[in-house]
Amino acid sequence: MVLSDKELQEFITKNKVDAKILYFEKHTMTVDAAVAQLNIPKCKIAKSLLLMSELNEPFLIIIGGDKRVSLQKVEKVLDIKNMRIAKAKEVKEILGYEVGGVPPICHKNKVLIIVDEGLMKLDSVIGGGGIGHALLEIKPDEIVSINSAAVSQVSE
Repeated sequence: MVLSDKELQEFITKNKVDAKILYFEKHTMTVDAAVAQLNIPKCKIAKSLLLMSELNEPFLIIIGGDKRVSLQKVEKVLDIKNMRIAKAKEVKEILGYEVGGVPPICHKNKVLIIVDEGLMKLDSVIGGGGIGHALLEIKPDEIVSINSAAVSQVSE
């Protein structure tokens, strides 16, 4: 089952999440595209990156658009070795969204989520909106609360 902005909006409404889906005519599937549409700094973008352990366990890392995920830091936090970035097919199967549209909440399967502590300093962030021309505005503490996510420094 593939999820979309419709399921994301239903989730927001049902769970009374303080978040809003923003729609655009052009795609917003990259950090640069989102920044161009909104005219905001890259640090306000919340990238959702799915990592896989060597045992194929999925872990979602939510990190600022101006940062890179440190696989070594994630491995240390999780006490797991040989992490890798998930393939597009795995992202779609596990989270229910296409790469570039993955929101920081409302996923097909429950996975362990780590939010980079740098995002927690911001009032709100902009993440994927479920489809290629939508974005989600949400508070970082909502992301943590809804997902029962861990907060750790996992960026380079």
